[in-house]
Formats: sequence, C-alpha cells, structure tokens
Amino acid sequence: MHVPDGFIDLPVSAAAGVVAAGAVAVSLRGAQRELNERTAPLAGLVAAFIFAVQMLNFPVAAGTSGHLLGGALAAILVGPYTGVLCVSVVLLLQGILFADGGLTALGVNITVMGAVTVVVAYGLFRALVRVLPKKRRSITVASFVAALVSVPAAAAAFTLVYAIGGTTDVPIGTVLGAMVGVHLLIGIGEALITMATVGAVLAVRPDLVYGARGLSTPLKLRVGGELVDARPDGAPAPAASPRPVWIAGLVTSLVLAGFVSFYASANPDGLEKVAADKGIDKKVEDHAAADSPLADYGVADIENARLSGGLAGVIGVGATAVVGTGVFLVVRRRRSEGVETSKETARG
Repeated sequence: MHVPDGFIDLPVSAAAGVVAAGAVAVSLRGAQRELNERTAPLAGLVAAFIFAVQMLNFPVAAGTSGHLLGGALAAILVGPYTGVLCVSVVLLLQGILFADGGLTALGVNITVMGAVTVVVAYGLFRALVRVLPKKRRSITVASFVAALVSVPAAAAAFTLVYAIGGTTDVPIGTVLGAMVGVHLLIGIGEALITMATVGAVLAVRPDLVYGARGLSTPLKLRVGGELVDARPDGAPAPAASPRPVWIAGLVTSLVLAGFVSFYASANPDGLEKVAADKGIDKKVEDHAAADSPLADYGVADIENARLSGGLAGVIGVGATAVVGTGVFLVVRRRRSEGVETSKETARG
C-alpha cells in the first residue's frame, strides 16, 4: 500500500507529513517507556523482519497481490509506540534506497501504514486480551483479529486522505469499496503472518512479547505435596539473553529477503491494482530516487535477476537492522539519562 508521488496533492501531503511527524515525536517519547536494554536490539530486528516480509507479495485475487503492512506485528511484539517507529524506519529506507513509496507521500505512508495500523490493531488487541482467557492462545487469537482489521482500516484511511487531496476525479464510494474489499483479503494474509510470528516467539520466549506481559505466572515447585515459589526469596529469575532470538530472527529475515523473495507474486499490490482499475494513477509522478542503485529492489548493473533481487533484499535487511537498532538504542539511552538526571535532582 505504498502511496507514490502524484496520488495526493502537495498541500494534503504536507499536512499528512505534519501528522506523521507528530506521531513519530509522540512515539519517540512513548518508546522510552517501552524499551529496555534487552528489547532495543529486538526492535531493530522487528523492523528488519517487516522489511523482509514486505518483499514477499502473496496472491489474493485474480491479478492482485498483497504484502505485510506490519503495524499489528510490531505493536504486539515490541509495543505500540515502538511499533510506529519500526514501520516508519522501514518506510523511510524503502523510499530513499529502493524508490518504493513517494518521498512527498512519506507522511501519508507513515500515517496510513504506521500510525493507523498500530492504533487500530493494538487497541483491538488489548480489548480482546482483556476479555479472553489469560492464556497464550488468547494472544495469538487476538493478534490474528487485530492484524486482520488493521489492513482494511488502513485502506479506509487512505480513502479519506484521497477524498481530501486526491489528484484525480474518481467517486469516493468507488475508491472506498475497491480499497476495503481487496485489502480485507490482504488482511487475511497479514493476520496469518502476524499470528504465526507472534506464536513462534511466544513458544520460545514469551517474556519478549510486549503484548503478553502480565500473562506469565511465577514458577512453582511441589514440595511435600504443596506448591511453593521456586525462588522463595522473591527475587526475580535471571533474564535469559535475547541473543539467540535475535540471531535466529536476523537469519530468517536474510533468507526471506535474499532468497524466498524471488518467488513472490509479481502481480500489482492492492493499491496499485485499484489505482490502475479506477484511474487514481493518472497523475502519478516518477520517483525522485528512481536512479538509486537499489531502485525497484534490484542492484544496478547486475543482470541476473535472482542475484540482483537477493542482494538488494540482503542490503535492505542489513540497513534496516542497523538503522533501526541505532535509533532504538539512542531512544533507550535517552531514557536512562533522563532517569539519572531525575535521581540527581531528587538527591539535590
């Protein structure tokens, strides 16, 4: 659903940029509360994983494909504020390096694919978790529903933006019906990917899933026929290192982007298909980064399509992991500095 330049006029694109900047600013502050020394590198990994899976377009209808948006997945794994930042990092690098999503439309994309998906998905996820049994299965069920709903919600949000600043004269009802219809189908794929990923992490390290906090119970041992705390002193058990999960996730992302992506559907995604069918793309503009050596997810001057696309995917995963991890470590460090400053002020 990457909106290119030319779909939305400049005034509305600029307004969306202001909204997106505000969402990122709020998320930077909120992420300081969500991140710690263990989860900051994992947030960078989540961004890299979203980048990789977004390269895997899957068929959803005749001549149409879809791909992960990632807002629900990021919010559930690392928190809603951090989730907005994860998707924003992905969209920024896709626009600059790979000419995917217009640069003047970056604010629209962050607002629609980042803020809207996270707000809708995480709000619904938390509501479901409150009413469902306090079990791991409830987390996966809630993640499925939240991801499913977030995609047509993003499609409706795009339609609203188009209604205000669209550059072509297409009936809004027509656009809304087509966008929500096809993205409801794409939402099923999004839901399956989100549920499978959240379930996989829950199976090995439930303590690393932000949305599952509060579901774990203290470890008990049976002594003399009675259950007692495994650590009677009340001290928390030592936290296991997240490094194995980080390594496994990075390897998986590299394989998906570097190899599996070659077999992704070549059909246009939901927005591209609707735009072509309904005439939304009549004033589409060439991307400012069209001459990028990585434009269209291929490495310039490498003729072998498999090698070119694979290398581009690996470069994208690496760049997203480095940039994302760097951003989240800085955010985490700022929180630590703020805590130390508050302690010094209190002592003074």
